This record gives sequence, C-alpha cells and structure tokens, in this order.
Amino acid sequence: MYVVFEDDGSFKAEKIHSDADSTLQVESASGKRSKIKRNAVIFTFDGIEPQAMLEQARTLSDELDLQFLWECAPQDEFSAEDLAREYVGHEPSISEKMAILLRLHGAPAYFHRKGKGHYKAAPADILQAALAALEKKQRQAEQQQAWVDAMLAGVLPDELREAARTFLVRPDKNTLQWKAFEKALAESGKTAEALLLELGVYPHALALHLERFFKQHFPKGTAIPEIALPPLPELPHSDVAAYSIDDISTTEIDDALSVTLIEGNLYRFGVHIAAPGLVVTRDSELDALARSRMSTLYMPGDKVPMQSDALINMFSLDAGKPVPALSLYVTADIFTGEIKNTETRAETITVRENLRIDDLVEQVTVQALDDETAPLPHADLFRPLWKLAGHLKAAREQVRGKPENNNRIEYTFRLHGPANDPDSIIQLIPRQRNAPLDLIVSEYMILANSRWGGYLNEHGLPGVYRSQQMGRARMSTHPLPHEAIGVPQYAWTTSPLRRYVDLVNQRQILAAAEHGVSARLVAPFKPKDADLYAIIGAFDSQYTLWHEFQSRLERYWCLRWLTQQARTTLHGAFIRDNLVRLEEIPLVIEVNGVPELERHTRIVVNVRGTDELSLQIDAEYAGVAQSETEATA
Repeated sequence: MYVVFEDDGSFKAEKIHSDADSTLQVESASGKRSKIKRNAVIFTFDGIEPQAMLEQARTLSDELDLQFLWECAPQDEFSAEDLAREYVGHEPSISEKMAILLRLHGAPAYFHRKGKGHYKAAPADILQAALAALEKKQRQAEQQQAWVDAMLAGVLPDELREAARTFLVRPDKNTLQWKAFEKALAESGKTAEALLLELGVYPHALALHLERFFKQHFPKGTAIPEIALPPLPELPHSDVAAYSIDDISTTEIDDALSVTLIEGNLYRFGVHIAAPGLVVTRDSELDALARSRMSTLYMPGDKVPMQSDALINMFSLDAGKPVPALSLYVTADIFTGEIKNTETRAETITVRENLRIDDLVEQVTVQALDDETAPLPHADLFRPLWKLAGHLKAAREQVRGKPENNNRIEYTFRLHGPANDPDSIIQLIPRQRNAPLDLIVSEYMILANSRWGGYLNEHGLPGVYRSQQMGRARMSTHPLPHEAIGVPQYAWTTSPLRRYVDLVNQRQILAAAEHGVSARLVAPFKPKDADLYAIIGAFDSQYTLWHEFQSRLERYWCLRWLTQQARTTLHGAFIRDNLVRLEEIPLVIEVNGVPELERHTRIVVNVRGTDELSLQIDAEYAGVAQSETEATA
C-alpha cells in the first residue's frame, strides 16, 4: 500500500512500511524511512509503483486546461478527489486524482488552497486581477532578461543608464533595473565595479573611485553654504618676526614660528597657530559645518576643506596681513635646551613670509645649520630653531628609551592637471622624513601639543588627548603619556583649520588664556561633558575613513605613475613572506615567487600588469639586487 502526502510544500508518494493509530512510517524508493502523521495523508493507492504513478500524473496534469478546469469547479470548497471525479466522469484512477491535485496546487491564481487536498475556485474578478498581475510579471521578467542579455553582451540599455549611477552606493534593490543588474552580475561572475566600468557607466576607474566615495560621504555635494562670519575680537598686536614653513601646495596655513634673541644663549621661541576658535563657537553654524566634516579631506591634486574659503582666508597665516593667532612662547637656553618658562596668549601677528620647504630643502641642510660660517637663508631663524629642536628631540628619545627611526622616505604627490583626469601627469617627489626643515616643524608642533595639553590640565579643563601606552593608541578627554613620542601628554592643537579636535582644544585653551583659574566656569566644555566623548568617537571613525580614501587614491596614482613612466622593473626591500616595500613608489605589495630572504634584502621586481580598479600590481620576483646602485636606480 502507498500514500500521497504533502511535505514542505510538495507532494510525495511512498510505501507504507508500518502504521499506528495516529502515525505512519513510510519508505521512499531509496529506502529512507520517515514518520508522518496519519492526517497528513491525501490519497492511498495500490497496484502501481509511486514513481510511475507520479510520472503519469505529471504528464496528465500538463494536458489539463486550467481555464476549463476553473469553469468546471464548484463555487464552494471542494477536494481534489471530488473535482477529479467530476472532471473525468467516472471513478478516477490514482494518476488522474494526482494530476488534478498537481494542477490545482500549481495554479494559486485560479484555485485558493483551503486545507489538505482542498481548494476553492477564485472569484472571477479576483482571477482577472491575478492573471493581469501574472501577465505583468511575465512582461517584466522578459524585459529583465533582455536587459541582462544586453549587459552580458557589453551594452548598457538606455533604461538603465540613469539608475546605473546609483548601483555603487545605496541602490534601490526593489527596482527592476537593479534586479537585472544583479542577475547580470551573477551570470557574468564579475564585480559590480568591473561590470559598470565595462558598460561605460564610468569613463575610467578613477571616476568610479571618486563617485563611490563622494556619493556615500557627501551625498549633497561638497559645496559649503555661505555662513556669515562674526566680527573678530580686539586683540593685542605682536611685532614678532614670524614665518610659516610648509609644502608649496599648502593653502590652509595653520602655523608659524618665530625666534627672538633675549641675551646670550637665551631665546624666546614662538609657536603661532591660526585661531578660528575665536569665532567658531560651540554649536554655531560654523561649528556644525566643521563637526559634520571633522577634517579636511586630502587627495592627490585636490582637497575638501573642513571650513569655508571665507573663514580660511580670515584666519590662514598668510604673509603680510594681520591675523589672529594663539601663541605659545617658550623661553629656552639653546646651549643646554633648558626651558625657563612658557606663556600662552591670543594676539594678532603679521607673518613676514610664507616659506616653502620645496624652495629651501637644498639649502637648509644639517651641515649649513651646524656651521655658523656657512651660507644659510634666514639663518637667524633656522639656527636657533634647529639647536633647540635637537635638545627637544634628544629629551623625547631619552623618555622613549631609544632613538626614533625617521629614515624612511616620504613622497609628495603632485598632479599636473585635473585631479579627476587619469591622464594628468603625476609627479612623486621623495623627501627624507628626518630632513632638517621637517624635523624643525615637527619638534615645535610636538612641543605645542604637549605643552598645551598640560596647560589645559593645569586649568582643570578637559580636552581631546591622544595617548599611547603599551603599544596601544587611544583618544581620551584627560592627559595620558604618549610613549611613542616620549611626552607626558599630547593634545592635537596645531591644525584648527584642518582638524576638528584641534579646533575643540583651541577653544578650551583660549578660555584658559583669557579667564585663568575661572576658565572651568566659562569654557565651552566642562569636565565630564558627554558631548566631548561623542566628538572623540565621531572624529576617530571619520578621520580613519578620510585617511583610507586618501591612501586609496595615492595607491591609484602610484599605478598611474607606473603606466606613465612605462616602468616594468622596480626595486624593493623584502619584509616577510611575499611582502615587499617598493623603493621608487610608496607602496607595499605582494610579489609572486619570493624565496625566503633576510628582512630588508633588496630585490628586483618585474611588473607584469596593474589593475586600477582593484588597485593591485601583478608582480614577480626577479632576483636579489646585485648592488646598492642597482637597488636604488
């Protein structure tokens, strides 16, 4: 004896192996046994094998006219067996009953399921609506498949042209266009980026990288609304001879340095920082803008500023115009490096000259700085700065317990042409990280960040600090040692036009400088202000995203440099496994076929190809560099 029963939406026909009061044990053709409830049985039959019966039933079912079957069905609820008897005009065979059951079950628009083996014919109006919906669905399926076929053939249908620009970021996955694209991806085995590029949605990989990022993080565009700038407060004017020292591409000039001889070896050193915190007050429109961006976004050849051009022009330390500044004055003996005292004040300064590292790097050398008789531009500025910087660096290294490793070469990316054009010429300009001018600027910024961090703590004010202990870096609202730098505390304070946390800290410092011991009562942020923790979390997250995007575009332009220079051979230093740090461009890549080598072994790498979409270099090991000259050529 055999039974037909429903199992998980489909029908099965199997042999009864044993039965009980409420259950049956059934056995499939493969010999697998399972238990079913007796009330799950729809039909019982004998005289024909289940598999043969099902094959006959499927053949008969395909021949049944659905419309005629619907017309024959009673208006009230009925069983499949009753309709089979009515339809064939005699006692139906198991195959005929099963055929009717399959046809009823497979046509939910015509017959509504009412229980085990029971159905009800759909009312005429509901049937017509259902059939219209099915017809529409069929037309959509045909249209979708036509779009898929076109995309697989490398043609973007006109109906998808506008929608395709949304497929990278927040696509509407309920649209027919997206479903067609998703199916094309599945059938082609390609990534969304690769298919969009192949279909010409984007003219080149650079356009895709840019649009994906900016649509996600700047959906309303990067334009800054016009926001009225408050008037500047009255500040005392300082007549110090201040100079900024920056790359030639820097336009937001945040910092400048000054040196004033007091007597003998005693000098007063000034670190002067642009002071937008004077007008960008907490929760103002200007503050909301800066907080929404958290940092200026940099990329080769372009940037998205944190603040408006009008505000940057008001506070940037451009030469020749009086500008507000937050100044840290340090009186120190350049012979011993002893710091006698420090002073913080808000004032107006006039920068004498915006010095550019690119113009001075060949002249401001260690030899020229150390030799009092050697020609040196701005000698009265650079030599005292250099001498105290040496003491500051030595003191930090003593705290660190080891000297800093600053021998790595860093690169400036300079584009000659639009930043969104891959044919723009990319120039990679190497510069030693511990070059004198870089060391001077770095030491005085570290000095200001450390001293002002302590200054806030002395006045009982919270700030945004960056610390590192036991190799773990973190941000907090209270001072902790930064072991990697070798200072007791470190608060970002020297880039308030470019980083939001610097702006937050500057407002706290300005309050301390103006109000002294009363600063805790009037400072923008009081101790344990929860909003300061929210700022830290948001900044940390967004600053990481900005840095990752900058690194991604720098990697892209490194690949463009390889193409433009037609380079097929590079040199690098072995790190471990198959990782190699390249020497001509600032990249670490995987290289095929690298044998086990000593760390830092110089090797030759053959470049077989680049992928500007995935930003990968296909490279293989070509051997150990035979000489120092070859390794650095």
